[in-house]
Amino acid sequence: MADFTVVVADPETGDTYQLDVDGQDANRFMGRDLGDEVDGGALGLDGYTVELTGGSDNAGRPMRSDVRGPDLTSLLSDGGTGFTPSRNGERKRVTVRGREISDEVRQINAKITERGSEDVADLLSDDE
Repeated sequence: MADFTVVVADPETGDTYQLDVDGQDANRFMGRDLGDEVDGGALGLDGYTVELTGGSDNAGRPMRSDVRGPDLTSLLSDGGTGFTPSRNGERKRVTVRGREISDEVRQINAKITERGSEDVADLLSDDE
């Protein structure tokens, strides 16, 4: 059974909320890709919609939206997720995870795209 830590960003206020998700709610994320939109009900945000923006696996390797599938991939990167070059023209081989969410993922990053009628802080204050 999968369990995730979902970090939800609220672009309007600039706040972030860290939520633990397991069981049936975690299954709503399985097989989804980065960039997909998910109903916020799985996170206790009824009426909200969140977009999956990133994440990392159990070893801390980042997920990249340009790598297909849920598997690890070693690629030669000139920048972007997983590597920031320190000089012009620098490239490096990095190991990243694909964009599909699987059992190996431990953290999912998301942002709110559609808002519900209630305030986010009010909805999440009951859970903390």
